[in-house]
Amino acid sequence: MAVVIRYVDKRGCVIERFLVIEHVTDTKAQSLKLAIESIFSRHGLSMSSLRGQGYDGAANMKGELNGLQRLIQNENITAFYVHCFAHQLQLTLVTVAKDNNLIDAFFESVSMVLNVVGGSCKRHDMLQNIQAAKVVDALDSGELESGRGLNQKTSLKGPGDTRWGSHHDTLINLLLMFSSVIDVLEIISDDNTSEHKGSATNLLSVLDDFDFAFKLHLMRDIVAITNELSSYCSEKIKILSLPWN
Repeated sequence: MAVVIRYVDKRGCVIERFLVIEHVTDTKAQSLKLAIESIFSRHGLSMSSLRGQGYDGAANMKGELNGLQRLIQNENITAFYVHCFAHQLQLTLVTVAKDNNLIDAFFESVSMVLNVVGGSCKRHDMLQNIQAAKVVDALDSGELESGRGLNQKTSLKGPGDTRWGSHHDTLINLLLMFSSVIDVLEIISDDNTSEHKGSATNLLSVLDDFDFAFKLHLMRDIVAITNELSSYCSEKIKILSLPWN
């Protein structure tokens, strides 16, 4: 657990400093609270002087009843909780985009693709094998260049509310593996024993539509704008987290 503190110095300037990386045995809210209290105690800080908390959107952190912020506020009502704004940049963009019904439907379709194609180990392995075969064929035909760092193994990733760039990664990988995804959906659609046969058939119609392809490229380009800034912020946090002496 990385801990950063923000305070006002004697000159009235707002200062933000990386404090410590603390090893925690589990991520339960109560365990994290005890860890923070221990950190404060070691550094001569008082929990009663705490005036704000900022975490990501994970339930164990922001939970209204049993989250870390609530456990601390139960003992210190002035320790107001604010969602970490650094995690909200791309999520805000995606939420605004989803305000458009057509884009909202697009993301619902993407979610369905992830669930149907990557929802089991069998289908996940099937996708990986098909994609690997396509990469080998492309290398043999000269469509792809070989070299260190090129043609790395990819997989479909579900977007998460606490991971920077996750929506960008999801759309990028879907584009890279699009033809392989189609192949897997066709296999599922032709499998009379599969409970996902109907869903796969419907998704084939959706993905075959020009509108879906257009929105996929459009949203990839849009979220790439904030992904660049998110990546920059992430690198800055890694630097701040180094154990400087």
